[in-house]
Amino acid sequence: MTLTGKEARFPWLFFAIAFGWAWAFWVPVALRDSGVVELPNQIEKLVAGGSFAAWGPLIGAIIAALASGGAGGVKDLLKSMVRVRFAAIWYLVALALIPAILGGSQLIASFAGEEIPASEAFANPISIPFAFVWIFFLGGPLQEEAGWRGTSTHILQEKWGALVASLATGFIWGLWHLPLFFMEREEIYYNQPIWGLMISTMLLSALLTWVYNNTGRSLFAMMLMHSSWNWANYLFTSLQTDTGGLAFFGLMILTVVLIVVLAGPERLSRKSD
Repeated sequence: MTLTGKEARFPWLFFAIAFGWAWAFWVPVALRDSGVVELPNQIEKLVAGGSFAAWGPLIGAIIAALASGGAGGVKDLLKSMVRVRFAAIWYLVALALIPAILGGSQLIASFAGEEIPASEAFANPISIPFAFVWIFFLGGPLQEEAGWRGTSTHILQEKWGALVASLATGFIWGLWHLPLFFMEREEIYYNQPIWGLMISTMLLSALLTWVYNNTGRSLFAMMLMHSSWNWANYLFTSLQTDTGGLAFFGLMILTVVLIVVLAGPERLSRKSD
């Protein structure tokens, strides 16, 4: 599908809402945790945990779809979120590729003599399937993918091609998380330099677009693959080691380069829409 008219504009409205909504919750907490301000009790209760913040991209995507395509635009967006009919191989890719990369980086780190931190998941294996379901609905994929892939990448790849649009979306996606680096959080992503997350989101965005374009632009596939990324970081602790982190970036870059060579940077797919 080629976008025309309002849909072909740069997705400023989506970005403004995605950032504005999320940062309205995150920035006060970041300022509090950095010792800059003290929050009144009512604001403290409202922003505590930042659980409402992550819905910014979905809200932005729906409003942008309504502004550009009316009720039909919103309907198309929601239909993509439940588009489950695509080739079985892409289910395998969406669910297994990123865990394989993270697991491989952990093996490399282990062979290199790194001491691998214990995995909470494997210490409590019954939690593993439940963790995936929780991540899917409340850990980011449902809240974000209609925005980053369904709006930003969807529009920008018609202007710039799939690879450039993926890297641009990945950069902005990483930047969206900036306030979390100034908050007291346990996740490994936010206790490392921000450039690590930015590179990760750019490379991950290219892999996601590859699957997106090969599944009839299914946002359901994107939510599965995004879940597999967060879930894999629950299973494997390789990013908590220097060697594991370097191996992860190396394997991700190798995978993206291979996809670009085989599928082409313009579409990241040999299929037509």
